[in-house]
Formats: sequence, C-alpha cells, structure tokens
Amino acid sequence: MRRNNALRDERAFTLIELIVVVLIIGLLAALVAPKFFGKVEESRIKAAQAQIELFGGALDQFRLDVGRYPSTSEGLSALRVEAAGVENWRGPYIKKEIPKDPWGREFAYTSPGEHDDYDIVSLGADNMAGGEGEARDIVSWRGLE
Repeated sequence: MRRNNALRDERAFTLIELIVVVLIIGLLAALVAPKFFGKVEESRIKAAQAQIELFGGALDQFRLDVGRYPSTSEGLSALRVEAAGVENWRGPYIKKEIPKDPWGREFAYTSPGEHDDYDIVSLGADNMAGGEGEARDIVSWRGLE
C-alpha cells in the first residue's frame, strides 16, 4: 500500500507546480503578445498601401481608355461598372469587387484631389483624419513607405 502512494506522488503535479507553470506561460504571453500585435497592425498598414497602389494602376488604365479619371461621384466603382455616358470604357479594370481597407471600411476617393489628379485615403486604425503610428492615414500621394 505504501508503495502505491509513493508511485502516485511521483507521477502527479502539485498545485504549486501547476501555478508556477501557468505564471511562466502568462509571463511569456505578456512579453510576446505586444510584439506580435504590433506586427499585425504594421501588416494592415502595408496592405492598405498596396491596395492604394493597385487602385492607382487601375485608375491609370481607366484614364488611358476614357481620357480622364473617374469623378468623385463615380468613385472607385467606375473601375468595375461602366457609368452612364462614359465613352471608351473597356473595363472592368479590377477583377474582383472593390475591397475595403484592412479595417473593414471604404477607401475615400476624390477626383480631382487636393494633392494630385485623384486622392485615395484610408483613415487607418482610428478611423479619424490625421494621427501617427498605427492611427496614421494611408494616402495615395505619399506612396509606399
């Protein structure tokens, strides 16, 4: 009988050992998680920049065919669907539906823009104009950073 209790004690974890293991895992998660989530947000910013660059190529093709960029009222949807009264439209210029930005919101498109022939803007993580870091606006006139 004593022998069975001795074997059972050697194979089982004590409550203190389990608490120590949970604390170690918690500390590791607290150190790694912020670095991981920082990379995720930076990836979203780069994805928004890449989407804006792709829009730029499609808009340039639209301009070559039609002779102008889509108006603000026509918007980016003019890259997928021919607007009434548009001559020489040879689209669609984007194969799939117009994507939302990585935060799930529509890109803002204006033409003529304040900075260029057209402006495309994603307001970033905070959905507010301006901001820095992860909350900064991603815009067409700055290009890839």
